[in-house]
Amino acid sequence: MTEALETPFRIEPCFFEDAVPRPLSDLTVEIHSAASELGRTLHPDSVAELAEFVRVMNCYYSNLIEGHDTRPKDIERALAGAEVDEARRPLALEARAHVQVQREIDGLHRAGALPSPTSAEFILWVHRRFYEAMPPEFRRADLPGGRTIEIVPGRFRTRNEEDVAVGRHHPPSSAVVSNFMAHFAKRFEMAEGWPSIRVIAMASAHHRLNFIHPFIDGNGRVSRLVSHAMALRAGIGGGGLWSVSRGLARGLRDRGEYKRMMDHADMPRQGSRDGRGNLSEAALRDFCNWFLSVVLDQIRFTSAAFRFDALAERYRRLLADLGHDARSGELISTVLRFGEIERGQAALVLQTSERTARTTVSRLVAEGFLKSRTPKSAVRVAFPLDYRDRLFPNLFADHWIEAPEPPAFRFGK
Repeated sequence: MTEALETPFRIEPCFFEDAVPRPLSDLTVEIHSAASELGRTLHPDSVAELAEFVRVMNCYYSNLIEGHDTRPKDIERALAGAEVDEARRPLALEARAHVQVQREIDGLHRAGALPSPTSAEFILWVHRRFYEAMPPEFRRADLPGGRTIEIVPGRFRTRNEEDVAVGRHHPPSSAVVSNFMAHFAKRFEMAEGWPSIRVIAMASAHHRLNFIHPFIDGNGRVSRLVSHAMALRAGIGGGGLWSVSRGLARGLRDRGEYKRMMDHADMPRQGSRDGRGNLSEAALRDFCNWFLSVVLDQIRFTSAAFRFDALAERYRRLLADLGHDARSGELISTVLRFGEIERGQAALVLQTSERTARTTVSRLVAEGFLKSRTPKSAVRVAFPLDYRDRLFPNLFADHWIEAPEPPAFRFGK
C-alpha cells in the first residue's frame, strides 16, 4: 500500500458538501414523512411489543447477510434463556447478543442518552457489547496460513497480522485504522449539525465504515447496528418498527444488490468531474440513492404490515382458523388499540360471562396471543412466532403481503 493511500483522505468524499443531489434530498423528505406515520394507528404499548419482534427480525437478517441462518424460534428461545438444540446453540447465542445490543441502543435513545453513532467510542462500544456476549465458537478469526486469532471485544485492528482483504478490496493497514476512524468520526460529526444531511450521512457512513473495516471480525453487523442508531438520531426510527438489515439482505429487486452496491461504492475517482476525493463521488451518490431507496421501501413495507386494521383482520382470520369464537378477535383488536386491558374488562369486550371470559383469556395467553406480567395482571398483545407467517407475511420468508412497490432506482440519478 502506498503512503498516499494510507492517509485518511482515502475514504473521501464522505458526503456531499457543495450541493446535495436533488434525488437524495427528495428521498430524505419522503423517508421522514413515511417514518412519522409508522405505528400511529397503534397504542404505544403495542408498538413496544412490535419493536421487540422487529429486533429479532433485524438480527435474523443481519446474521443472514453474514451467512448465518438462525431460526427465529431459536433466537426467541435464547432470549428467554430456554434450551436450544446443541448444534444450533452457537448461532442462537450469537443472535441473542445482537438483539441485546440493539435493545441497549434503543434504551439509550429513549433516555435521550444516545451518543454520536459515528464516534469511535460508540463504534467500539457496540463491538465490545456484541462480542462480550458472543459464544466461544465465534470469538476467533481465521488468518491466512491456517492460523486463528482471538477477537478482542471493542478493539480496532492494530497489528500487521490483522491486515485483511475483502474480495477485491484491501482496507487500510491495521497500523493506521485508528487514524482512519478518528477522521471518520470527525467528518461525520459535521453532519450531526445538519438535520437535512443526517439521513444521507447514514448511507455514506455505512459504506465508509465498512471500507475501513476497523475490526478483525463483526464489521458488517456492527455497521448495521450503527446505521440503526443513526436512523434513531436522524428522527426516522419509526418507533423501532422497521429494519435496515431486512432491506439490505433482500435488496429492492434481488438479494445480490447489497454486495454489488458496496463494491460499486469502492470505485476510485473517475476523472476531474467526479468530485475531489480519492473515491468516486458519482458512485457514492449511486450507493446513497440505493441505500435510501431501500430504507424507504422498508418503512413503507412495515407501515403496511403493521397498519392497525390490517393487523387486526389477520388476527381475526387466524383465530377463526384455530377454532376460536369470533369475539376473541374483537378482544385482540381492543388490546391492540388500547395497549392493554384489565382481565376484569374482558367480559365487557367479549359480551360473555366472567367465567367464559376468563377461559377465553387463558387460552389466548396459553397460545401466545396475549401476555401479562402476572397471572392476574392486565393483558397485552403478543406476537407468537409459531404464527408469524400468518400475522406478518413476508417478514421472515417469501410470502405475499399488500405493500407498495419499492422506489424506482437507476444508476446515475
